[in-house]
Amino acid sequence: MKKKSVLFVCLGNICRSPTAHAVFQKLINETESNDYIEVDSCGTGDWHIGHKPDERAISVAESNDFPMAHLRARQISKADFYKFDLILAMDKKNLIDIKKQCPIDFEGKIDLFLNYFPDSSLEEVPDPYFGSEKDFIFSLELIVKTSKYLIKSLINNKE
Repeated sequence: MKKKSVLFVCLGNICRSPTAHAVFQKLINETESNDYIEVDSCGTGDWHIGHKPDERAISVAESNDFPMAHLRARQISKADFYKFDLILAMDKKNLIDIKKQCPIDFEGKIDLFLNYFPDSSLEEVPDPYFGSEKDFIFSLELIVKTSKYLIKSLINNKE
């Protein structure tokens, strides 16, 4: 069975995408799918390259048992389009930016992350960066729910 690879993308890779990375990694470890599914995260911007995630994101994630302080921000690269089968943007602006960088021979799929949550009335994961702890909690809860659907989709070979 070919290993599936998923890349989560937001703007700076310090809030939403590393949260999705941490959540998804823990969930695939729990379902013993880590031999089948690979995960990473990055940003479309270069402001935070090498930095750890936002302290508020770390606090909320780790208080819910999703370790993420070890992650470091990086920017999407051309190599990512050849390494990952599924590239998921947290919002429409980043989706557009990813598609602009996409090589013509990319064989994977680029999509919005929340398209994998059938019960969501939202299309985008709201950016909590300028918000409060409640915003980080809301983003985490949304990411956890969506990640569970995404894992089921990948395991059932729908992607």
